[in-house]
Amino acid sequence: MKQHKKRIAIPDQLLAIRKGNREAEREILGDGFHVRTRIVRSKKRYYRKRKHRGMNEE
Repeated sequence: MKQHKKRIAIPDQLLAIRKGNREAEREILGDGFHVRTRIVRSKKRYYRKRKHRGMNEE
């Protein structure tokens, strides 16, 4: 008599992969909230810090 191999359902696989990704991310970044999407500033534009704006205008 043949024995059938047990297969893991695809949704269960996805859940396990996502859980592993979350745990790996937590190890890298630490606990707490971390922004996933940040605005990418243009390298061509010059950004001066607010505390230094207008200091050379004397």
